[in-house]
Amino acid sequence: MSKWLHEYPFLDELPDSWLNKLAEIGQPVTYEAGHRIFVEGQRAEHFWLIGEGLVRLDIDVPGRGSVLIEKLAPGSVLGWSWMFPPYRWHFDAAAERTTRAIQFHGSDVLRLCREDPAAGMDLMQRFVAVLVERLQATRTRLLDLSNTKA
Repeated sequence: MSKWLHEYPFLDELPDSWLNKLAEIGQPVTYEAGHRIFVEGQRAEHFWLIGEGLVRLDIDVPGRGSVLIEKLAPGSVLGWSWMFPPYRWHFDAAAERTTRAIQFHGSDVLRLCREDPAAGMDLMQRFVAVLVERLQATRTRLLDLSNTKA
């Protein structure tokens, strides 16, 4: 599986030694269209590298209901809430069509980060970039909603 991990932009230029470690702890998963991968407020313990399919991220907006934040295509990373207390999902995620991904348990990844702090810092910076991207997407969608309401 480590050779496949090279194909994910999120892991671009990560050393082979780390890709091999990640390959040892990653599990292939498949979600059928409509499957709810996680729900806002539930305990967050995993992240996924999307290989095929499409995942929809939604957030519940009072007075508006469920609002699309972003659609994640192959090559995207799903999930960052496992990194930060209170370890709860901030969005809902559902497979919009059959989705194949590699699932990682956050505690296993954190263990690897503690064992190799330099590589762990690199990986954490990558996740922070994902976090910033998702927050910007959320901000943009909410601004769009407020402009359509006016």
